Amino acid sequence: MRLRHPSGRIVHLSVEIAPRPESNLPGVVGRLDTYGAVRARLGVDLLGVNLWLPPSLAAALAVESRARTRLRAELDARRLEVVTLSGAPFGEGGGEQPPAWTEPARREYTLDLARILLDLLDEDAVRGAVSTIGLGPRAGWAEASDKASTGILRRLSAGLADLAWQNGRAVRVGFQPGPGAVLDSAEQTVAALSRIDKERLGVCLDLGHVARTWPDPAAGIESLADAGLSIIEVRLAAVPGGTTEAWRSALRQVFGAGGPLTEYLTLLSRVPDPTPEQVAGDVAYLLAELAAIGLAPENEPCPAR
Repeated sequence: MRLRHPSGRIVHLSVEIAPRPESNLPGVVGRLDTYGAVRARLGVDLLGVNLWLPPSLAAALAVESRARTRLRAELDARRLEVVTLSGAPFGEGGGEQPPAWTEPARREYTLDLARILLDLLDEDAVRGAVSTIGLGPRAGWAEASDKASTGILRRLSAGLADLAWQNGRAVRVGFQPGPGAVLDSAEQTVAALSRIDKERLGVCLDLGHVARTWPDPAAGIESLADAGLSIIEVRLAAVPGGTTEAWRSALRQVFGAGGPLTEYLTLLSRVPDPTPEQVAGDVAYLLAELAAIGLAPENEPCPAR
């Protein structure tokens, strides 16, 4: 679903297909019907979805063009759009222990997702985004870890640049701060990402984490922008009764009058297997929150401020 900001910029709203182990393409396709039903309930022509593909499936899809073509056809048949993929933070078996960014396997997984996304983007999309974990756990992170991750991120940037040159469209990667990670507070995030390629890499913000743990969410987000870090994607949960003033403050900082700081917004599923009614209700609630700060579906006028 595409939203228009009063500045005229477009924000892509996607619904996350809640992560669970799907080892093959039929398993992923089998979950798309729920989101096709959500699109129909909302009465919209196109619904964005954010897919999570485990590393083994991503590796297979990255080299099987016919499988990517089939996935794109299944999405098109349900009027579902993909502009973002999630590479965090779930392990192959559904646990939460993926390789850290000190291991080349994490870079290869992320580049596989970028290759897949380039074939799933609509023809009018000029770029997409992949979200990933915030480097690794802070406990045990040492100078050697920092050096290893710096080298891997440099090679990730080179890989993304090569894909952009080959395809004419870009994929950027956002690193998500989280509790106990190298990226956690705004200050830690700015320090850890000070040397990255800021054209292709940036931050993926979970507004729930920001609202719960950053003392001043709006100031923290502003400090990221001041450091030259792009907010590649914002991820959030939005359910009636589940939002706070800190959450709304962070939302206003990202999407307020100054213009959207990101073009990708992902609504997180509240349960592993939501019903179409649950997802549609959450989308409607989020749209009401966004309307209050000036964002409206692309084919509707922006509300008066």
